Amino acid sequence: QVQLVESGGGLVQPGGSLRLSCAASGSIFSINALGWYRQAPGKERELVAGITSGGSTNYATSVKGRFTISRDNAKNTVYLQMSSLKPEDTAVYYCNSRIMVVGYTWTPVGSWGQGTQVTVSS
Repeated sequence: QVQLVESGGGLVQPGGSLRLSCAASGSIFSINALGWYRQAPGKERELVAGITSGGSTNYATSVKGRFTISRDNAKNTVYLQMSSLKPEDTAVYYCNSRIMVVGYTWTPVGSWGQGTQVTVSS
């Protein structure tokens, strides 16, 4: 089973930026679609951004134009560059090691990391 470790979260002021990283232990990482999810208190976990093995991306409407997902298969790592952060982006961010993409539906079916807290506040 793939082991994931997220990092890069923290406290940032509105308008600021953060870059999250998710490092995986397994080589199968390179053939999977990957994704970043987030869960705010009292809310369900939601897809923030996903990327296929071919580099196609999918973003939640709320983060389009502000967040960018990328991957480095040689390093078994997926990144989430977050800019123009808003208080409503506050959540625990998780990555998933395998996303099933069927049409426009992206379903997480792989391992989860432990999450990294992002807090946007002045």
